[in-house]
Amino acid sequence: MPVRTRRWNDPPSQDDGFRVLICRYRPRGVPKKGEPWDAWWPELGPSRELLADYHGKSGAPISFDAYRPRYLEEMRAQVWRIRDLGARVAAGDTVTLLCSSACTDPAHCHRTLLAPLVQAAARRPKK
Repeated sequence: MPVRTRRWNDPPSQDDGFRVLICRYRPRGVPKKGEPWDAWWPELGPSRELLADYHGKSGAPISFDAYRPRYLEEMRAQVWRIRDLGARVAAGDTVTLLCSSACTDPAHCHRTLLAPLVQAAARRPKK
């Protein structure tokens, strides 16, 4: 089954499967009861420091080309979470990675960087 990516506020689809929010910060104003995701794993979002650098909170914003390797390095510490999602996919489930409502360009979003890691984990044999 596939790994999909969407924004958390995109209308849910019946074929989304397990919807996991991968933002460092929980969206404001969304009541915990009736959340449009099944789980929130903030550790799969970029660190506060990386977000601050990307958005230029303490200097000039970094480019996505500079952001990409830093995010991927951060995900090395989240291998067990990525393997968990990969195991779901390997078992035939669909996983939908949900990002911020403000993230309108999937080509410049960490969800697009994370999806291949989950797919690769799904292809690895269990140990």
